[in-house]
Amino acid sequence: MALLEGFTIRSYESGDRSRLVSLWQKVFPDGPIHNNPDKVIDAKLAMNDDLLLVLTRGKSIIGSVMVGYDGHRGWLYGVAVDPSLQGRGLGQALVERAIDDLRQLGCPKVNLQVRSGNETVVNFYRNLGFEIEERLSLGRRID
Repeated sequence: MALLEGFTIRSYESGDRSRLVSLWQKVFPDGPIHNNPDKVIDAKLAMNDDLLLVLTRGKSIIGSVMVGYDGHRGWLYGVAVDPSLQGRGLGQALVERAIDDLRQLGCPKVNLQVRSGNETVVNFYRNLGFEIEERLSLGRRID
């Protein structure tokens, strides 16, 4: 899918932090405390994998996706598009770019998690070819 004119997807750069934090606070206002944007960005940058992607228009960051790959499965985190620009295919473009990056790394499958009850987001991913899998997601805080 081609991006709309004037939009670019690129790897995160050091000057992007405040604009990315602002986007995440707008898109994920009720995010859990352990998803503190500054901590998440620092942890992702420590991976040194250039898989924190931002969607820009001019100097504005209006979208993002954080991509993970452990050699077995790929993961998508923090897929976000500014609410005022949703519905234009920008989220789809971010996901497709992330999948392309994972494919180039040899990744055979990509996973993601959606909060239960968020049918709008579930339908977004289903329209992109993702399927609900009969799995339970378990987690344990260790910090």
